[in-house]
Amino acid sequence: MAKYLIVNADDYGMCTAANEAVAELFEGGWLKSATIMMPCPTAADAVKFSIDHPQYAIGVHLTLTSEWGKYRWKPLTDGKTLIDEEGFMWHESDQVEKNASYEDIEAEIRAQIDLAHSMGMKPSHTDNHMGSLYGHYTGRFGLAKLALRVCGDYGYAYRFYTKHDKRICPKGTPYILYAAVTLLSKHWGKKYDVVIPDYLLFPDWNDDMRKSYETYRDMILKTWTNIPDGVTETFVHPSVENDELKTITARWQDRVWEYQLMKDPYTHKFLKDHGVEMISYRELIKMKGGKLKG
Repeated sequence: MAKYLIVNADDYGMCTAANEAVAELFEGGWLKSATIMMPCPTAADAVKFSIDHPQYAIGVHLTLTSEWGKYRWKPLTDGKTLIDEEGFMWHESDQVEKNASYEDIEAEIRAQIDLAHSMGMKPSHTDNHMGSLYGHYTGRFGLAKLALRVCGDYGYAYRFYTKHDKRICPKGTPYILYAAVTLLSKHWGKKYDVVIPDYLLFPDWNDDMRKSYETYRDMILKTWTNIPDGVTETFVHPSVENDELKTITARWQDRVWEYQLMKDPYTHKFLKDHGVEMISYRELIKMKGGKLKG
């Protein structure tokens, strides 16, 4: 088998810095997949871009967390278990797992997909912001089952994994737990007829990577090419550098470098030279025998 890599641009629609970066990357041919955060302030602009460019694989980034200090968003629904004491979505995924009810979560993620549909968008796939629907943090794996069932109802592919490999086991996760989740996702994916990548590679920023852009690029490309045969998905959060982004997060440089990484000709040459082909979610769906919805 060959090595295929999906690099999905998460957090599309989160702010104008993200929207500008993602649109440029798509139009330049450097990006093949992205997902929109429907509850966020600039989601409408991202949806319009998706409608105007149906050839791109753009989906819905199911969102249950609002992680920044001052730049926050609320649920689309009135689920009381989805919000913190300030009325915004929970900051962290473990808070969602501990506090949110299955009923409120299902209503919210359906509302996010339905809003995209009502605006005229035809999503290509779905995934989950910050992994709050995986159950990794508290062992509440019924959330993963819920997400796959909903995606099956709509007929959308979903970011998860059906195979495990020690090279890409999430940092801090016991390998035996990682392997067990693989069995669950494979079972539920088959049960609900959901297309899922083979492997999921969780990005892992650290201080060593932040020494320089070149250091980051070289370290991440080494990781991206040390993957198993089959289809591996990973994700970035590309954003242009502007004052808006700098007011949202002190780690704004990470997102700007992710944008640079996707634009960098060296990136695409390195992947090709190391036998890794970058594909989109549309291509994954075709490879897995699924039906394209968008």
